[in-house]
Amino acid sequence: MNKVQSIPEGVSVVMPMLICQDVSIEIEFCKTVFKATELVSRPGTDGKVAHAAMNITGAMIMLECEWDALDSRSPKKDGSSPVVIYVYVNDVDVALEKAKTFSAIVLLPAKDQFWGDRTARIMDTQGHVWTLSSRIEETTSDERKERWSKIVNE
Repeated sequence: MNKVQSIPEGVSVVMPMLICQDVSIEIEFCKTVFKATELVSRPGTDGKVAHAAMNITGAMIMLECEWDALDSRSPKKDGSSPVVIYVYVNDVDVALEKAKTFSAIVLLPAKDQFWGDRTARIMDTQGHVWTLSSRIEETTSDERKERWSKIVNE
């Protein structure tokens, strides 16, 4: 008998599962905005995509439909999600424009941050909140502390 690995090879150890009203839309959103690749998808009893695993530059997420037998539901579409997915992209502004083509709502416009990232925050049509980020400057701990001090003392 072959021994089964408790953690499958090539799988992220921590993997967010995003509950969606429409998994197909979320798949296309991730492919377009994050250049994600679809690893697997499975249909539900109604024939629509019920589950998918996606790879975003080496990190994995699962997309799952709402199931009557489970209490997990997609987030409210008001930007109040208790979970924000932070994703590094090559160019925040380009990713933000792509997200808008999928009717994503811009919660925070793109802005250079004191720690050296340029970030924007969006909510996709399924209600998931994402921070898009690109490193634009390497900063030292002292630089970040000094910059933060200036911000809080303004």
